[in-house]
Amino acid sequence: MTDKIWYLYMIRCKGNVLYTGITTDVQRRFSEHQTGKGAKFLRGKTPLSLVFSQKAGNHSQALKLELWLKKQPKINKEKIIQQGLLPEIQA
Repeated sequence: MTDKIWYLYMIRCKGNVLYTGITTDVQRRFSEHQTGKGAKFLRGKTPLSLVFSQKAGNHSQALKLELWLKKQPKINKEKIIQQGLLPEIQA
């Protein structure tokens, strides 16, 4: 049995704040966030816009990428969004 493919994503919300998460279905998860069923962090911070998503491998790899990205300064996150691609990460 193969692992599901996981995705890393970023959502821009009120105040130009970026939220980072992982999921196996980006559109479903984004819809959950929009309807208030996702992360508590995003509730009441509309409008939301999905600004980045990329395949992140299996669940373990996705968690590592999510942690790495959350530690990055906002300027680096904005560069990733602009380029539409994560840089090569050395784990």
